[in-house]
Amino acid sequence: MFLQFLIGLILGALIALAAWRLKTLSRSGAYAAAISGGLIFGLGGLPWAGLLLTFFISSSALSRAFARKKAGLNEKFSKGSQRDWGQVFANGGLGAGLAVAHALLPGQNWPWIAFVGAMAAVNADTWATELGVLNPSLPRLITSGRAVERGSSGAVSLLGSLSALTGAGLVALLAYLCFPAMGFAALCLAATLGGVGGSFFDSLLGATVQAIYWCPHCSKETERSPRHTCGAATSQLRGWSWLDNDWVNFGASLAGALLALFFYTILA
Repeated sequence: MFLQFLIGLILGALIALAAWRLKTLSRSGAYAAAISGGLIFGLGGLPWAGLLLTFFISSSALSRAFARKKAGLNEKFSKGSQRDWGQVFANGGLGAGLAVAHALLPGQNWPWIAFVGAMAAVNADTWATELGVLNPSLPRLITSGRAVERGSSGAVSLLGSLSALTGAGLVALLAYLCFPAMGFAALCLAATLGGVGGSFFDSLLGATVQAIYWCPHCSKETERSPRHTCGAATSQLRGWSWLDNDWVNFGASLAGALLALFFYTILA
């Protein structure tokens, strides 16, 4: 176990370094990824590492794939494509904690199921965000159905929803291939439902209680504070001031984990 843990820490650090060199992580994000990735790799082993890498590689690839088409939407989001420590822990912090639980509670399968659900949720949410903005028609607010600008918090679309389903299903399928004895219908379906549910929970938080700001210069809503991309100071428009996008993403991963556990209990 000690050797596996040591190897996991080294691999986590090397992957974080490579991601920083490729500019997919900021310096703080690389440090955070080395910690969370090292714990997941070292304590969870290859199956856990595989799911984390699936999320990280696919989300990073999608962030770059349509960068030009999405360049005009950067003013909507609180941060750029380089993930910092807050984004890393928001998406992988719960997974690292579950890896610790897995090591401390050998023989228990709930940490793995929760981890799969959490990874399915963050993958679903990222795929929905990266691909949903390419939907031909304007997205609609999840709470009211009102058409809103692309990139708006709480907005959903057909392409975004299908992308969320695909992103969650990919993680769920890989999880099943790692442990087929847990059952395709139980694990794969539970994780997919948990992942999609976590993604929609993210949108619900974004439409209701996430902190959203107003730029008087651009006359636009944004997640950015205290200044917009234009340089103008932003003022809070709605939501809870402490609930930024990082906390919303963490909430999505937690919802995905809990929903996966719930559905697995029913389906197993």
